[in-house]
Amino acid sequence: MTYATSNPPAVTSQTLTGASIWTYKSADPIATVDGAGYFTNGGQLGMKVGDIVFIVDTENSLSTISQVSTVSSTSPGAATIVALTAVP
Repeated sequence: MTYATSNPPAVTSQTLTGASIWTYKSADPIATVDGAGYFTNGGQLGMKVGDIVFIVDTENSLSTISQVSTVSSTSPGAATIVALTAVP
């Protein structure tokens, strides 16, 4: 599946460092959501590098936490997120 601007991620809060925390629910697999430029209008929505995104895969009842890694400077600013990994 592909991202639909009619189902955008929602800002849920901001951290003390200024990063935003987003929630995104979709039937798209997490690996698809973590793909390059998935959020085609991320910059327009206000996504910034370093923001955290909680992803819920409603089709498979899975969830994960990712981080915005890039936001295109070209409008509407496609945003790419990558899965966070545990630090030992």
